[in-house]
Amino acid sequence: MQLFAGVLGVLLVGIPVVAQESDVHKDVPYVPTPPEVVEAMLKLGKVGAGDIHYDLGCGDGRIVIMAVQKFGAARGTGYDIDPERIKEANANAREAGVTGKVKFILGNLFDADFRDASIVTLYLLPEVNLKLRPKLLNDLKVGSRIVSHQFDMGDWKPDNEVKIDWRTIYVWTVTAKAKAEFGGK
Repeated sequence: MQLFAGVLGVLLVGIPVVAQESDVHKDVPYVPTPPEVVEAMLKLGKVGAGDIHYDLGCGDGRIVIMAVQKFGAARGTGYDIDPERIKEANANAREAGVTGKVKFILGNLFDADFRDASIVTLYLLPEVNLKLRPKLLNDLKVGSRIVSHQFDMGDWKPDNEVKIDWRTIYVWTVTAKAKAEFGGK
């Protein structure tokens, strides 16, 4: 995993991080998730009617939009620290006709309130996933699902993982045991 993260880091150096603002510290560069991976993430997370979906580091909003538009989630919320990504996400939601079911919040994902979520999606980095893991486990209800594109949660083993070409998608279900073992409180 460390080797992969290092290789990804080298690969990401050549990708422009669009609309960087000098006063905003970003832990993760903006790299859009391909549509086929978005769909696979939502399928693996079993998103459906009644789900409350959050995407942490939502970028242009594509995962939140697909969750409500194609998978029938009751509503979706995306958090991102980049104001340009939030503007883009809102424009994409208007274009997709889902503004009544989605919202995008400019803010730090570590300050996000996602306690009502039944599913959370992530495309962060290994160290960010590990830093976020206690908050996820402490804030989410038992039975909630977490789906991560490309990076795991360290020693908390996923319920399932799927490969799409060189990409891996992981899913975990929040359990009382996981809360006690990995929640940190």
